[in-house]
Amino acid sequence: MTRESTVNKLIEMRLSAMAEAFRDQCASPEVYRDLSFEDRLGFLVDKEWEERRSKKLQRLIRSANLRYPNACMEDIEYHSDRKLDKSQLLRLSSCRYILEAHHIILKGATGAGKTYISNALGVAACKNYLKVHYIRLPDLLAELAIAHGEGTFAKLIKAYKKIDLLILDEFLLTPLTSSQARELLEIIEARSIKGSTIFCTQFEPLGWPSRIGDEKDETICEAIMDRIIHNSYEILVEGRVSMRERHGIGSNKVGEDNE
Repeated sequence: MTRESTVNKLIEMRLSAMAEAFRDQCASPEVYRDLSFEDRLGFLVDKEWEERRSKKLQRLIRSANLRYPNACMEDIEYHSDRKLDKSQLLRLSSCRYILEAHHIILKGATGAGKTYISNALGVAACKNYLKVHYIRLPDLLAELAIAHGEGTFAKLIKAYKKIDLLILDEFLLTPLTSSQARELLEIIEARSIKGSTIFCTQFEPLGWPSRIGDEKDETICEAIMDRIIHNSYEILVEGRVSMRERHGIGSNKVGEDNE
């Protein structure tokens, strides 16, 4: 069997990285001469394994639909006025809370950087090969309304149930109608046993009931609150300066003002 025949068969079996590694070994026999057959085979397998893991990570990040797909925990800014607990965020980046089906409530004003932090946690989850999905609550509610009209609501709920980490941005930015409150409960209930959610919101949880349905939806509101509040880490993202202002035009002046 010729080398090229072996390469072609590896490619045909979709083992392209292994094929490339085999070519490298053949092209530099002096480098691998003293290695055993087992070691050389191990190098080939490792190359294929690493390539597949890398591609899987890229797919997970791409399918997560993150607003900041390049966000990372190392780039979170811990300015004194933000009052972030770095050790807590680093612990959360281990993703243990996802395995335990706990949630995170990120609270803060517009521009505080909630979305970036949530996306950094999302990327950390992708690096642990967990399925992540980012969506604004208004867009999720629109999805659910369309699914109702098309008769695919149950199918959509089932799809969201399979997501390991759901990031809900702009949570309760606008008050929910009665029907929206019921649909939100369906999502939260479907994910209550397995699956975690990060809620990015401008409002304290104590103020949520006034934004979930109306008076006759009290039991629905209580059900939503009960499934979130008692099973969540609450993180307040403060800051005297909006992160958009901090990094926007004239950011040097803002930086000087906050030294």
